[in-house]
Amino acid sequence: MKTLLLFFISVLSATVGSMGFGGGSVLLLILTVFFDTNQLKAQGINLLFFIPVALVATIINTIKGKIDFDTVLPLCLGGMIGSPLGIFIAEKIGKTTLSHIVGIGIILLSVKELFFVFKTILERLKRG
Repeated sequence: MKTLLLFFISVLSATVGSMGFGGGSVLLLILTVFFDTNQLKAQGINLLFFIPVALVATIINTIKGKIDFDTVLPLCLGGMIGSPLGIFIAEKIGKTTLSHIVGIGIILLSVKELFFVFKTILERLKRG
């Protein structure tokens, strides 16, 4: 049962991630909240999980001409520098602090998105 549940969670997370909506956040939340996985382990699982997901999404988006490589290349370089830095910082600040930072980030993102939704609804109501 657990394997089947993890499979469906991975499909949901990959779908959301491939759409650019933060599938990693979905996977991290599910692993930490419902499967009692510690934050650092969940992050490691998430990173490994998204290698094949990102590869498939990249191939499809490249075929469809949706990737601007002039923008992607400097971002990749920065990401390769930032990744070890992030791992180093995560190990130094500890699991509890890291969990709080991730939680606060998700809350802030949720509040921002709620304001965006309310703004969109108000604009539509004004138009008609």
